[in-house]
Amino acid sequence: MRRKSQMRDIATPPGAKRKSEADQHRRILASILVILVLTLDQTAFSAEHMYKIRIGFPSLAFSYMPFYVAQEQGIYKKYNIDSEYIQMGTTIQPQAVVAGNINYFTSVSAGISAAVAGLPLVIVISFCDSSPWVLVTNKDINRPQDLIGKTVALSGVRTSPYYFFQAFLKKSEINEKEVSTINTGGTADSFRALTSNRVVATVLTPPFDDKAVSLGYKKFMQLGELADIPYVGLITSQNEIKNNRESVRRTVAAVMDSLGWLRANRAESVKMIVDKFKVNQSEAENTYTTLIKLLNKDGRLNLKVARGYIDILRQERPVPADFDIQKAVDFSMLPPVR
Repeated sequence: MRRKSQMRDIATPPGAKRKSEADQHRRILASILVILVLTLDQTAFSAEHMYKIRIGFPSLAFSYMPFYVAQEQGIYKKYNIDSEYIQMGTTIQPQAVVAGNINYFTSVSAGISAAVAGLPLVIVISFCDSSPWVLVTNKDINRPQDLIGKTVALSGVRTSPYYFFQAFLKKSEINEKEVSTINTGGTADSFRALTSNRVVATVLTPPFDDKAVSLGYKKFMQLGELADIPYVGLITSQNEIKNNRESVRRTVAAVMDSLGWLRANRAESVKMIVDKFKVNQSEAENTYTTLIKLLNKDGRLNLKVARGYIDILRQERPVPADFDIQKAVDFSMLPPVR
């Protein structure tokens, strides 16, 4: 028995046994290090390709549904975009983009107006070819002249509601000085100004127009056909495109994907409208129908509408004779039309 034991000890000497255990420990440690390196590489890759963007909005509005969808349905995340929405007045958004405080804003008309003034801005999406603005009044306003001496709420000077209301006054042969206006900063605030009886009328979009009707107000006139005014899209700076083109490309792709999602998901879109705007099912259905009718197929600016808007601007300020709207657009990052 002793001889067999000695033979086993000779076959596996203590030093070799310790070496075998050390090799095993090294292999385990090497495996752990490989896993750790792979994990760190993956984390670094994700961080490197996460693009942070900030978009300015004046207030809650149905026309921004593509942006709400992109954020709430995870479409931005699909493109490794971390989005933040900042509430600010339309009139200060162009300067905020140029200064780098935000990356984008959404009013195409404000973008054109600022570009005419010389700001280095670029329209990268324009997904509506017409506007759904409606003049909504209290029940005592029965004809345009009833507004004389009264106060009307508008989102702001040189905003779409401002220009549409100016077109309405001109059509009605009313001097603009005969009607007082207040600037609210956005559609939702204009709605509150009307329903709190601070004003007798305002210019709204769905679903606020239907919601106002349910509260006893009335749609006095559709204004969208009175003037050529671009509506909603995505505007950024020349500097953003130059220095962060991949971020811009991904953002454009995400917003265009959200337009497709809206078209393909009626029931979910209507539910979003109900929840976000606190309207009933019928009002939300009407709003969804209006929105889908407004959306174009390719995300490009209608140049006829843009030039009509520039003609409106010429009536109130000098516009450089050599101003070319096509120098203020860049649709090269839009996906192909399906």
